[in-house]
Amino acid sequence: MVGSQALVAYKNSTTGVAVVRTYDISSYSSIVPKDLSFAVWDKTAESRSDGSLVIFAKIKVTADLAASGKINQVWQAGPGVGDGSMLVKHEFAAANLQSKGTLDLKNGHTSGSSGGDTTIKKKNIHGILNGVSWGILFPLGAMIARYIRAFESADPAWFYLHMLCQISRYAIGVAGWGTGLKLGTESPGIMYSSHRNIGIALFVLATVQIFALFLRPKKDHKYRFYWNIYHHGVGYAVLVLGILNVLNGFDILNPDRKWKLAYMIIIIALGAISLLLEAITWVVILKRKSGKSNKPYDGYNNGQGGRQNLAT
Repeated sequence: MVGSQALVAYKNSTTGVAVVRTYDISSYSSIVPKDLSFAVWDKTAESRSDGSLVIFAKIKVTADLAASGKINQVWQAGPGVGDGSMLVKHEFAAANLQSKGTLDLKNGHTSGSSGGDTTIKKKNIHGILNGVSWGILFPLGAMIARYIRAFESADPAWFYLHMLCQISRYAIGVAGWGTGLKLGTESPGIMYSSHRNIGIALFVLATVQIFALFLRPKKDHKYRFYWNIYHHGVGYAVLVLGILNVLNGFDILNPDRKWKLAYMIIIIALGAISLLLEAITWVVILKRKSGKSNKPYDGYNNGQGGRQNLAT
């Protein structure tokens, strides 16, 4: 954008290493590296798994900026870098023209028209809702259906617990998904493609899964086998994608390390409990099958009376 002084990161076409250059953009005809009106040093760039680049740099703050504590900022993603590190002009669509905001140097918050604190709160709400929904409640619901149902005394309590857990998860997940859409509309020019695409897939699959509650045939119905395949397949897909997207969200929000560590401990604990319950479940099922196979013909006198009658 003409009039801006920019830090630009790109990967060197020869080495593939991410580099950072400064550009004082006074014209679109020749956008070449140039020193800025303020001192910048320790410039580095880091590649992320989603293909984006993160810039790190130290900037000397002038007296007037220190007094106000805030500076205007713009951000863009251009199509590439030409010969001599000359930038190729970015597009001028509505999203590009609205990619602007204010940076608060005192607390690091950024804001557009809605204000930095509001945006930060919305991001945190989005992260908490989705973390609880896809990252915790859904695995718990799956564990209830997988393991508690193996105990005959838990029937039908396990079903109602499973249903309550999954409906709650869906309601909270829809709220989190809605806040994500709201954040996207309020942050033009900022896009996390993989996180967004997985979120859309989760919402669609979870909605399909909710319909399983209304389409559930009886146990002896001829279509129950196919329903089980559909229900279990979609469920495990949502389970895996949900955890992956929560971890992706941590990378985007970049909260204190303790929050991601706490979530990892919860997931590892749920995984360990699942392994233990898996072993217990198989023992219960095998004993039940063994008991049925050794059951006497008429149920009395260890089967001797039944065999005598048959012989007679």
